[in-house]
Amino acid sequence: MDAPRCDQTEAWTALAGHYEAHGRELDLREAFARDPGRFASLSVEAPEVFADLSKNLVDLATLKFLVDLARECRLEERRDAMFAGAPVNSTEGRAVLHTALRAPRGQGPFSDEVHGVLDAMLAYAESVRDTAASGIRHVVNIGIGGSDLGPQMAVPALDAFVHPGLQFHFVANVDGHDITPVLRHLKPAETLFIVASKTFTTQETMANAHAARAWFIKNGGTDTARHFVATTTNVKAAAEFGISTTFGFWDWVGGRYSLWSAIGLPLAIAIGAENFRALLAGAHAMDRHFAEAPLAKNLPALLGLLDLWYRNFHGFTSRSVAPYHQGLKRLPAYLQQLEMESNGKRVDLDGASLPYGTSPVVWGEPGTNGQHAYFQMLHQGTDVIPVEFILVKRPTHALADLHTKLLANGLAQSQALMLGKSSEQASNERAPTASKALDPATLARHRTFPGNRPSTTLLLDQLTPRSLGTLIAMYEHRVFTSGALWGINSFDQWGVELGKALCSDLLPRLASGEATGLDASTAGLLARLRA
Repeated sequence: MDAPRCDQTEAWTALAGHYEAHGRELDLREAFARDPGRFASLSVEAPEVFADLSKNLVDLATLKFLVDLARECRLEERRDAMFAGAPVNSTEGRAVLHTALRAPRGQGPFSDEVHGVLDAMLAYAESVRDTAASGIRHVVNIGIGGSDLGPQMAVPALDAFVHPGLQFHFVANVDGHDITPVLRHLKPAETLFIVASKTFTTQETMANAHAARAWFIKNGGTDTARHFVATTTNVKAAAEFGISTTFGFWDWVGGRYSLWSAIGLPLAIAIGAENFRALLAGAHAMDRHFAEAPLAKNLPALLGLLDLWYRNFHGFTSRSVAPYHQGLKRLPAYLQQLEMESNGKRVDLDGASLPYGTSPVVWGEPGTNGQHAYFQMLHQGTDVIPVEFILVKRPTHALADLHTKLLANGLAQSQALMLGKSSEQASNERAPTASKALDPATLARHRTFPGNRPSTTLLLDQLTPRSLGTLIAMYEHRVFTSGALWGINSFDQWGVELGKALCSDLLPRLASGEATGLDASTAGLLARLRA
């Protein structure tokens, strides 16, 4: 599709003028004082997710300029083309149809194929969940990247819905220190291994799969076909490995968008068919919101526009994700791949170098843990880092007092980032732990917080399969939005390939010591590793 890159539009020029005139110096404290309705006007209601955008460095005028930019970049047409199955992954000539994986039967592209695999996968999942018949007590998912991060994030997120008689383990790193402690406590007769690799050739995954099979046989396992299953399109290679049960997916499913496909098998086993379908239904609800809501009230679109505003105008290079729910402890890692692998690009769709930054660095830690680790930098560091708080109104545990404390902490942190603390306020406070040798003015400067630091708060009523589905889909469409405006391909990952190719060259050199053609550093390190 012929669409202009963001910096080649009239709207970009207008947005730049707005930034210089109003955006650069916007003060959140003053903005709230001027506009009592700021919270209401800058909040967005989406399926299962309420978003408070009012503590961001924007006002309604800013959002209008951003929406104008989205329209001039033809975001809506690009979005519709993705949903329709156009080859929006231009460098690989592929459609991008993860949305089809969660469309109701008969309502999406390739519906018969998608639901055929889904039905078979969920039937198999239910057979494993019948632990009296299956004998399975442990499920080990062996994958990497998108074949690992999605299920590894979602299973603990939905712990309240997980089968009580099953334990789940995730092995991704080719480092033997990853798989060894997992295998140490398992019995072959009680263990199911899921080998997740679209091609069944992924180097790290296959190394771990072979290690698992060797352990299985060494420890008395006798039925590889029963205890190993694969999510792959390479049925032949799986059969040669000894696997007869496979569930496939399609080249229009990217790894980091594959949780909804057969890659979600460990999650389906964990939470069951009904709950897995609820996850898909939640994601589909967010798909419809993204497809149908006007841009000014379209949550994924607005978040993607905020990413551009912060990255390209304010110059913020990272974003912290702080989920105030222990179940979402792996969400920051999941989002790292989703966002940075998708939008960590330096050329546009035509291969031209970009004159601006793209993906921010995404990082974070759950809840109060982060407060006692990196929040010091958020409050008083030299870099301004937008924070994304995720709060869940109702817990799935009975410890109401703890949950109240958790929510209070989340609210307090977003408030503190915005309000800060003046030197005058600091001077008038007692500081019992401060050194008595410091003069009051110096101490006050140490205890001053600049404030005016932006944050978004995302509020879920409860963390359920449906709400988790909407949350993940929201992030997917956010990535699409910012990538479309930056004029990049969010669906390839050529940057992953070079290291893999060089590894293939270095692997035999570690055995032989052959260093011909290597740079001095790599040759020197190779020699020390062999010594």
